[in-house]
Amino acid sequence: MADTVDFASGDAAAWRAALAAYDRRLEALDKPDLVAVDSFYRHDLPALLRGREPDPFIAKPELVRLLQWKLSRGKWRPRLMDFVKGLDDAVVESASRKAFAALPDLSRAITELTVLKGVGPATASAVLAAYAPDVAPFMSDEAMVAALGNAKDYTLKQYLAFADKLQAKSKELTVGEESFTPSDVERALWSSAIGSKSPASGSPKSESKMRGKRKR
Repeated sequence: MADTVDFASGDAAAWRAALAAYDRRLEALDKPDLVAVDSFYRHDLPALLRGREPDPFIAKPELVRLLQWKLSRGKWRPRLMDFVKGLDDAVVESASRKAFAALPDLSRAITELTVLKGVGPATASAVLAAYAPDVAPFMSDEAMVAALGNAKDYTLKQYLAFADKLQAKSKELTVGEESFTPSDVERALWSSAIGSKSPASGSPKSESKMRGKRKR
């Protein structure tokens, strides 16, 4: 269970090690296209959004790919994908423009995005985190369990409580040359959860096969 960290820990080096293990744990899940969509989500999409300033928006094909990332890294829910693929391009652009303009007010920003069918607080948080990782962490199951003790309540109220916790933790860990965003905290928690569940025998792949059956 090396390179894992507990939410209560204030050891920045331990958090950095858990964060550094993210890529290899993602690869170990051995899910089709997950590494590619993760790269899109973490690197390409933020650059696209920033390139549209001062009036940024997310385009519908990008939202579809973001949802593919979210569902691949977590639990696959095909109905959500169907809903998002059925959205009108202009409606997606308009809602996301309003959401990004509302930042740093997370309550307003999430509310603007969740008017879109198939987009709940968790998916909305992923959209916001791609643009403003220093404000809005992604609402993953693993980070929710670590920070709040459960991942059952996907409401705006729960997201705001979750975001507050991760914002506070990022500030606690940002000391001297160490710098953590709330999104860094989320990824470290996800990495820790995957590492804790996955002994060296390689159970990440066996777990992915089980999830793959659900996916198809």
